[in-house]
Amino acid sequence: MIKEKAISQAQKWKDDPYIDQVDRDYIQNLLKSPDANEEEIVESFYKDLEFGTGGMRAIIGIGSNRINKYNVRRATQAMCDAIANKETRAIKACLSFDCRKYSKEFAMEAASVFAANNIKTYIFPKLTPTPILSYAIRYFEAECGIMVTASHNPKQYNGFKAYWSDGAQVTPPNDEKIIEAYGEIESWNQVKSISFEAGVENKMIEWIEDDCIESFYKLIEKNAINPEMCKENGDRIHFIYTPLHGCGYPACNDISERMGFTQFEVVESQAVSDENFSTIETTPNPEDPKALNLAVALMKESNADIAYGTDPDCDRLGVVVNHKGIEHFLNGNQIAILMINYIFEQRKLKGTLGENPLVIKSIVTSPLQNVVVESFGGTVMDTLTGFKWMARLWKDLEDSNTDYDFTFASEESFGYLPYNFVRDKDAVSSIALMNEIALFYKLKNMTLIDALDEIYNHHGYAEESLIAKTYEGIQGSEKINKIMSYFRENSKTPIAGIEISAFRDYQKQERIEFTSNQTKKFDMTKSNVLCFEFTSGDLLFLRPSGTEPKIKFYTMVRVSEGSIEDKKSKAKQRIHSFESFIHETIEGIN
Repeated sequence: MIKEKAISQAQKWKDDPYIDQVDRDYIQNLLKSPDANEEEIVESFYKDLEFGTGGMRAIIGIGSNRINKYNVRRATQAMCDAIANKETRAIKACLSFDCRKYSKEFAMEAASVFAANNIKTYIFPKLTPTPILSYAIRYFEAECGIMVTASHNPKQYNGFKAYWSDGAQVTPPNDEKIIEAYGEIESWNQVKSISFEAGVENKMIEWIEDDCIESFYKLIEKNAINPEMCKENGDRIHFIYTPLHGCGYPACNDISERMGFTQFEVVESQAVSDENFSTIETTPNPEDPKALNLAVALMKESNADIAYGTDPDCDRLGVVVNHKGIEHFLNGNQIAILMINYIFEQRKLKGTLGENPLVIKSIVTSPLQNVVVESFGGTVMDTLTGFKWMARLWKDLEDSNTDYDFTFASEESFGYLPYNFVRDKDAVSSIALMNEIALFYKLKNMTLIDALDEIYNHHGYAEESLIAKTYEGIQGSEKINKIMSYFRENSKTPIAGIEISAFRDYQKQERIEFTSNQTKKFDMTKSNVLCFEFTSGDLLFLRPSGTEPKIKFYTMVRVSEGSIEDKKSKAKQRIHSFESFIHETIEGIN
C-alpha cells in the first residue's frame, strides 16, 4: 500500500510541468525500475514533507518527502498566507543561511516567494549564525524570518527554522496557522514566486548591511559582566575554536577580539565552509567529542586553556577544558551551571542582579540549576524541550507585565541564552560569556574543572547521561513508537532495580504519584515525553526528537553527601546501572 502510494505520488511529480525538466527526468529514471529503486521511491514520495511546529528538516532530494526548492517555496508561501493583515500594512521578513548544500539557494527561493507576496525581505549576503537572524528580526521589526539550516544533522540534511516577530521560533497559534496554510496548498499554482533578481530590482529584496551585526556586537559588549578584566587580561588566556565548517567563525572571532581576547585561535582546516564536513568523521555536532578531535589536538599541542566548537548554524556551543594536561569534555548541563553560577555570583557582588532574577530551562535540563539559582534568591521555570518554548514563556511573562528579570535560559543539548535581545539559543553571546568565565578562574589559578568542583562541593554533585538512538525511515518510526508504548505500559515497574515514586506523562499532562496513588494534572503543552521519578531522587526522561529520527533517554543523578570523589563514584555507578538497563530493554523491543 505504501509503495503504491509512493509510486502514484512520484508519477504526479513526473508529469507536473511546474517541476523542472531535469528533476522530472530523474523521477522518470526511478520509475523505469520501481522494484530496484523501491526504497528511494518510497522514502522520497510516500508522504508529503511535514511542516512541523518549528519548520522543516529532511534529507535533501527530489520528492514530496524531501527538502528541495519546491517544498521550500511551499513552506514559505504557507508562512505568507499565515501572516495576518498583510494586505493592509507593510510586512517584512528576514532570511539567513548556513554552509549546507543549497542553503543559500533555498534562502533565495524563500526570498523570491516573500517578494511575490508583497513582503519586503532582508537577507544576509553571507553565512550568518542563527542567533543573529533571531536578532535581525527584532532589529528590522520584521513579522517573520527563516534560517535555512539543518543545525547539527548529518550532511545529507537541510531544512529551515521558521521564526515569528518576537525573534523566536514559531509556537501556537502561529505555527498552527502555518501548518494549516501548508496543508491547504494542494497545487503548485498556489505558490507565488518571482525571480530573485526581479525582487532585488524592485527593492522587495534587500541585502543586509553590517550595521545590524555591529549593533548585535555592541549589545554583547554592553552586557559583559567584567569588561575591564577582559580588556586588561584577555591576552593571558589561550582559546582554540572550530566552527566545524559552519558559519560561526567571523562572529565568534570578532566578538572575542573586541572584548580583549587576542589569543583566539581557529582550526584553519575547519574555518572554511564545507557542505560535506569533510574533516569531521561523525556529525558536525559539538555534543559529540569526536567532532572536536582537531580542536582538542591543537589545544594539547599548543597547551591552550580551552577548546570550543559550534555547530554549522552557530547556536550550540561545546567546551573542552585543558585540566592538568588532560582534555575534559563538558556536557551542556555543566556549561550552563558554570554560566549561571558566574552570572549570579558576579552580578550580586556588583548589585546588578535584579530584584527577581529568572532562569528558564527545559524539563530535561539538570535540576542542579534550581539549587544554585534558588540559593541566590532566584526562580527557575521549566518548559518543554526547545528554545521556542523558553522564548514563548518569557514573552508571555513580558506581556503579562510580571516583575521577573530575565537572567538566563538553557537546555542540556548545548544551548544557552545569556541575554534577552536574542530569542533563540546563542553560541556567539555564549562564547563571549565563557571567555570571560574561563579568564576569571584562570586569574585565580583555577580551571573550569576546579570551578565545577567548587560548585559541587557547595551544592551537591550532579551527573547526567544522554542516550540517543537513531532509527531511520518508516520502520525506525515504528520502533520509536513501540519503545514509548512499552515504557508507558510499564510505568510502575522498577528500572535498574530502583523503585519508581512518580510517573509523568506529558502527552496526557498528568503526574501519577505511586506512594499516595494520586493523579494530578499539570499545565504544559502536550508532548510525547515521559518522566520517571525514582525513590532515590533520580530522574529518567524519554523523548522522541522532533527534528531527527531519534529517541533520547535523559538520566539525571544528584548526590549530596560524602567527599567530591565519593559523590562522583556513587553517581557514576547509578548512571551506569540506568544506561545498562536502557540498552538491554530497548534491544528487546521489536
